[in-house]
Amino acid sequence: MGSIIINGQEILPGENRQVVLNEYPLPTKTAVQIPVSVFRSKEEGPVLFLQAGMHGDEINGIEIIRKLITRSDVTNPIKGTIIAIPIINIVSFLFGSRELPDGRDLNRCFPGSKNGSLGSRIAYDLMKEIIPQIDYGIDFHTGGSKISNYPQIRCVFDVHKNLELSEAFSAPLIINSPFRDNTLRKEASKKGKSILVFEGGESSRFDYEAINEGINGCLRLMKYLGIIDAKLPESVSVKIDKTTWVRAKHSGLFHCSKSNGTFVSKGELVGMLCNPYGAIEQKLMSPVDGYILGINNMPVIRQGDALIHIGIELE
Repeated sequence: MGSIIINGQEILPGENRQVVLNEYPLPTKTAVQIPVSVFRSKEEGPVLFLQAGMHGDEINGIEIIRKLITRSDVTNPIKGTIIAIPIINIVSFLFGSRELPDGRDLNRCFPGSKNGSLGSRIAYDLMKEIIPQIDYGIDFHTGGSKISNYPQIRCVFDVHKNLELSEAFSAPLIINSPFRDNTLRKEASKKGKSILVFEGGESSRFDYEAINEGINGCLRLMKYLGIIDAKLPESVSVKIDKTTWVRAKHSGLFHCSKSNGTFVSKGELVGMLCNPYGAIEQKLMSPVDGYILGINNMPVIRQGDALIHIGIELE
């Protein structure tokens, strides 16, 4: 069982250390550092990577990792290693924004470039310093500024290890989600590393159901991998093969009549669109039998807006 080295900083078996991924200078001559917490057992085992804050306004994952790294069983694994980055996108977190200051999405900057933009350099450092040393990882996200996602794990069903890890995590919903170009998940897969994406809640606010599901899922996965030993609540997952959206056929005011995570039948009423002047009311019906994965929380919507995300269970 060898050393783990991050940015020239060595962490030996049995050590717990916080190191720095790299420093990124700002125009003010100040430098932003990205802290990395590493918890190592003396016994050889898998290396699990936990990361949040890819988008600066996605705070649920940050809280999940914060709570995990305060637990003694996580900070003292019985075998293997846990590497945790609570906030990878420090700059966007400071501004409470999804994008980097130049408008780029950090999760479209992979595999990155040593001499590229800020996002490209962060992505490059992550791919160079962290990803080669891990076995598995969880990348925590939320819905956007108006979409609240029901707690879910996204993976590629055709990749057996992805599905195996997702079943061990056992989020309420496991969604078949193809790789997207220039994302951490896809670039890590090219190096033989399995990264799952956890989605829960919406940006810029805590969703405690999603936070608790994320914590329990990580602990279940750690126990499955033999990293910790803990008594944990069981969870039943539903596998979602395909998804579709209920979209607004007209602009107006949106009222959702169902809760996130609810099963709905084809043709069942899921919401209503109203004209502000009282002239038009349009009933919204589910186009399929499925589970509600996400809901648009904006009451004022425009024609074509995505309103309710519905997942179809794997047969």
